[in-house]
Amino acid sequence: MNSASQPLVSIVTPLYNNVEHLSECVESILAQTYSNWDLSIANNCSTDGSAEIARRYAAADSRIRVHENSEFLPAIANHNAALRLISPASKYCKVVFADDRIFPECLERMVSVAEEHASVGIVGAYVLEGRTVTSTGLPRPNTFFSGREICRRHLLDKIYVFGSANSLLYRADLVRNRSPFFNEANIHADNELCFALLRTCDFGFVHQVLTATRLREGSLNTKSLEMQTSLPDWLHILLAYGPSYLNDEELKSLLDEHLARYYRLLGKSALQRWDREFWTYHSTNMIKAGVGFSRARLARGIVEVLWDLALNPKGTVEKLLARRKSASTKTRSNPDGRAGRRGKQESSTQ
Repeated sequence: MNSASQPLVSIVTPLYNNVEHLSECVESILAQTYSNWDLSIANNCSTDGSAEIARRYAAADSRIRVHENSEFLPAIANHNAALRLISPASKYCKVVFADDRIFPECLERMVSVAEEHASVGIVGAYVLEGRTVTSTGLPRPNTFFSGREICRRHLLDKIYVFGSANSLLYRADLVRNRSPFFNEANIHADNELCFALLRTCDFGFVHQVLTATRLREGSLNTKSLEMQTSLPDWLHILLAYGPSYLNDEELKSLLDEHLARYYRLLGKSALQRWDREFWTYHSTNMIKAGVGFSRARLARGIVEVLWDLALNPKGTVEKLLARRKSASTKTRSNPDGRAGRRGKQESSTQ
């Protein structure tokens, strides 16, 4: 794609105290083979010097500007504030988190797929997450998938290709026409957003690693793993979006399967710890979802775990102790979870 035909891509980077990684993030944007972009860095009252780094880049390149929040915003609220900064002339929007980076061909390859298919509203690609490549499983060389098809694959075949907002390109009109863009009440708002948008648009995919996500100790992702937030999130996705993509039989089967797994994992957690915050979180979310919280099913889940323990005592005990130790260590490392990945302040929920 030559520079004269390149539509404008508005990039947004939510920023909160990321002095260690911001330069690497911005340099990855400057290294793009695609030149028609602008970058808005939304500084969420940083105190560590990262805002000064952002201002130096803005002074050196007219495509970069820094927006200063007048007050500190919660993570996802700051994501939404950053997205409101996109240029009115932009055709596409890309989130690049301050502790992540994109590879040189990211914008060029993603925009190419979007330009090829007018109905595509979201474009994804393989993701380097730590040292692991994720968002795999789609057939080569296909680059186009209907919104209904990709969501059905996600639900029925457990093919997870949405990644996080850092790994996706959005059509800018989708961003402008949805307010707020991310659901600020959901730590997994980036995942939910894809199900919401793909009811009216299609999905593009590049079979190449185009983005990299840094895994960090002490992140809200750590807190998410500790609290097992994916369990109520999956329940919410099934109940809120399942009817759009599944028939009644498929939805009932997935709900039954998920609730059985949910109570089994809660049963395992009951043997690991009894933490009021954890149990209030899950019981409240299950009641809010309309399925209720059953102590009888929880007891059954505990019995199933104990049965596994009786059949394989050494392996089951080692897993329980390892998870308890991991959760305890991660909680001590950052009890308030103010910075990190997927739900973090300067990243996927910043």
